[in-house]
Order: sequence, then structure tokens, then C-alpha cells
Amino acid sequence: MAKAVLNSKIILRTWFTAVILCTLAYAQQPAQTNTSNPQVTFILERMQKTQADARPAPPYQVIREYRLFSEKAAEPSAKVVAEIDSLSADEKSFVIQKRVGSGRAEDVVRKILQHETTISTPKQESESAINSDNYFFTSLGATTLDGNPCYLLGLDPKRKDTDLVRGIAWIDAHSFQVRHIEGQLARNPSWMLKKVSVSIDFAEVRGVWLQTSMEAVADVRFIGTQTLRSQTVDARVGDLVAQNTSDNKRTRNVKRKARNIPAVAITPIESSQ
Repeated sequence: MAKAVLNSKIILRTWFTAVILCTLAYAQQPAQTNTSNPQVTFILERMQKTQADARPAPPYQVIREYRLFSEKAAEPSAKVVAEIDSLSADEKSFVIQKRVGSGRAEDVVRKILQHETTISTPKQESESAINSDNYFFTSLGATTLDGNPCYLLGLDPKRKDTDLVRGIAWIDAHSFQVRHIEGQLARNPSWMLKKVSVSIDFAEVRGVWLQTSMEAVADVRFIGTQTLRSQTVDARVGDLVAQNTSDNKRTRNVKRKARNIPAVAITPIESSQ
């Protein structure tokens, strides 16, 4: 039993990383069209055009708080605060600002961010993209999310893969960006995991489409339910970020004390046509 519990802790680090990476890619990849459903075809074509017309993102900096919960626990067993800096699509870095509680939580977050700030290859990106190579789509109608009109797309993976999710995507009816995704991994990373569910929110922050919150829940054999939640609590976009991160480049990926950063509202910005 002790060996099984030890192995399951290793697996927790693995599935958290896989969950974050597969969902982060969705908001960045163009949707290819190859469907007979006119509504789905329309949505995917507009998503593809949005990505094709997108300008390179300006430098940005976000502060995220991660919380790790054990089964049925009302309070988190650990909290981790991390700063993520992006100067360009291929130049990202992070630093763990603060950790309270279990050191395992910092391990998990560090592995997630190491992978997030590593350059993704075109092959890796295409294997997790929302397109007809990876998914069958179903039009599930329309709804609103935080006051924003959205199309609902059912996601049915074409293969069992830990990079794909069986669930639903909320597509912004104005910007045709992904606002929300929820569902279950198409394939569990290990037999130790009976089920892995994810829920991710995205929003526009001064012209940059960013992940604003996330919840990943795993049903782990011998341990029970484990939950990781993250929330973007501060963000900055623009030239000042480039100057600050360049000046402090040598301190990236190491521990340091938290510093105050002017907050930018991370609420969805209503679009107009």
C-alpha cells in the first residue's frame, strides 16, 4: 500500500502537467473545418479567420494563485503564488513567489510552469488543437457566459489521447475565441486515475486572450479525489513588462519575495460589432 501511495503521488504531478498543457493549447490553435453541419462549419471558419488575423501578442505578466485540495477538504492543503512573464510566443519565464503548506504543491506548479514556458513544437500544438483532425463536433446551440453570448460546441475526440478532452467548448460569438472548456480527458494518464475532469476559463485582458482560471479534478485510486485550482489575480500588459522582465532576466525561475503589481481587471470584456 505504501508503494502504491508513493506511485500515486508521482502520478498526480504527471496528470496535473498533462491537464494544463492540453487545455492551454485550445485557445491558441486555429480550428480547421471539415464537417457537414453548417452551424459548426460557420463557427470553425470564423475561429480560423480570427487566428489568421491575430496580431502577435504584446508582452504580458500575470500572477496566478494555485490551490491544492484533498478529498472533501474545505480548505486547501497548500497554496502557491507564481509570476509568469511572456515577452513573446517563444520567450517565457516564471518565478515562484510564495508557497504555503505542502512542498508537493510547489513541485506540481513548478512542473506545470516549466512545461508551459517551454516552446511547443508545431506537432505538439496540432495534436491538441480544436480542429477536425482531432475532434468530431456537435452544435449544442447558444448561451451566455458572464454576459457574453457564446456558441456551444460538443467535443468528441477522434482518438484516446491525454491531450484531448471529451466535453464542451464555449466559443465567444463576437471574437470567436474559446471562453471556456470543460470535460474529461479522453485518456487517463495512468490506471491509477479513474477519471480526470478539467474546467478552464479564458478572457481578454487589454487585447491579449489569457487563461484566467482553471480547475482540474482527479479521482485517484487509494487516495481519493484531488483538486488543483488556479486563479489569475493580477495582470499587466505592454512595454513596461518587457523592460521589467529584461532587467530581471537573471532572476527568472528562482524563488523571491512577492512584489506589488498594479491590478488589471480580469473580467470578460464585452465585444461590439
